[in-house]
Amino acid sequence: MSQFFFNQRANLVNEVIEGTIIASPWNNLARLESDPAIRVVVRRDLDKNNVAVISGGGSGHEPAHAGFVGKGMLTAAVCGDLFASPSVDAV
Repeated sequence: MSQFFFNQRANLVNEVIEGTIIASPWNNLARLESDPAIRVVVRRDLDKNNVAVISGGGSGHEPAHAGFVGKGMLTAAVCGDLFASPSVDAV
């Protein structure tokens, strides 16, 4: 028997992103708040003189892409739906 630990499937990706941001030990992550359907995790301490490295992909294997946002790693991550790539609008 398989059991899952989440509230509602429709909110899973948003809740994981929120948890990743809150759990960041450096307190330097934020979510872009342009559109609820677009999920982008970005560094708040971004140095605009450096090249931004952005990745993304489907959600469901967290921390996946959003878990690699931080100093010396990604500048931002675009998160898609469960096992689906981000939309064209999100990218």
